[in-house]
Amino acid sequence: MGFVTGLVCKECGHSYSAERQYVCTDCFGPLEVAYDYSAIGRSTSREQVAQRPRNLWRYKELLPADGPPATGFQSGFTPLVRATRLAQELGVEELYVKDDTVNHPTLSYKERVVSIAITRALELGFNVIACASTGNLANSVSAHSARLGLKCFVFVPDSVEPAKIVGSGVYRPQIVRIKGNYDDVNRLCSEIGGQYDWGFVNVNLRPYYTEGAKTFGFEIAEQMGWKLPQHTVLPTAGGTLLPKVLKAYDELKTLGWVDGNTKIYAAQAAGCAPVVHALHAGKDEIRPVKPATIAHSIAIGNPADGPYVLDSIRKTGGWGDVATDEEILEAIQLLAETEGIFTEPAGGTTLAVCKKLIEQGRIPRDESIVVGITGNGYKATDSIVGRLNGSIHLSSSLSEFQEWYGRKVAR
Repeated sequence: MGFVTGLVCKECGHSYSAERQYVCTDCFGPLEVAYDYSAIGRSTSREQVAQRPRNLWRYKELLPADGPPATGFQSGFTPLVRATRLAQELGVEELYVKDDTVNHPTLSYKERVVSIAITRALELGFNVIACASTGNLANSVSAHSARLGLKCFVFVPDSVEPAKIVGSGVYRPQIVRIKGNYDDVNRLCSEIGGQYDWGFVNVNLRPYYTEGAKTFGFEIAEQMGWKLPQHTVLPTAGGTLLPKVLKAYDELKTLGWVDGNTKIYAAQAAGCAPVVHALHAGKDEIRPVKPATIAHSIAIGNPADGPYVLDSIRKTGGWGDVATDEEILEAIQLLAETEGIFTEPAGGTTLAVCKKLIEQGRIPRDESIVVGITGNGYKATDSIVGRLNGSIHLSSSLSEFQEWYGRKVAR
């Protein structure tokens, strides 16, 4: 299987072949893909990677696929924006926004994990694709399944934003809306996965699915000229992204493609912050919470990979904090007004927490910072619409416009 050596339990280290198994039979810990880095180093180089098509598969040696990709040919390699006006507002020197609001085809970071998971699902013989989702994942699974002509089921909480229901429904999957929160949905999907031969991308395909998140980190390093930012601030929901970005950085260091160190920071909404609560309390145990926030896409009260988020933060000397709903909305507006990027509340959370960490002195103002923006604001307009400037309604008469404008200037 390319350069994959197998699956390894993240808890006890037991090894398995890279097949359908996703949990350790010894300790029930989660499994992770392992690679032969020496062979990868002999096979390719960062100079070769730089010549490849600008999609997430440019890092194919570090991704778990037997053969050619099935999907994701236009996914990934999203902009790393040098955010100069936002940097001025925050009082920092070097600030970047990793902008997955424009990730093809459904405008979120989920294209990364889904492209890998579905490719591997087909290799493993699954022909029905499914997921548990807070919205963005359902959109992406639906779109990629439609492109491949696969039967698709998406399970979502009943509270998912209407735009995300439409964003899945247009691809004609079977949408199953569950009375309850994401954790209720995820439990049900785990049970269904045990009864039906379906590939649940974030359940029984999770070891492969999570590897797709590494491409977010690979791209940051490459787009910075094969350098690591000194600080990386990321949203935390189920906990997939943050540890995998760190794994990406570590893999590049192992290959000798980058050097330097980075600190990793977790951002959560105040209404759903089990990981940050554990971090601030100095504990390893993450106590589940009931979500109550406008940041629905990161409202996961019992994060599967939460302990590994804590490990990553502590390993790098980073930190984490929370943002209230009001702070989230202010950050959405700030990013839009300074950089022309419209993020959903997950991105507002990340930027609001970054701002807070700078003000606390945890992130120095003269060091390089990357803020991860993972989803598009057009999917969650309900949260922000009340803060917008009201429009005016005039006829097509110039005199009427001049009369209105005169009153406006006079004020």
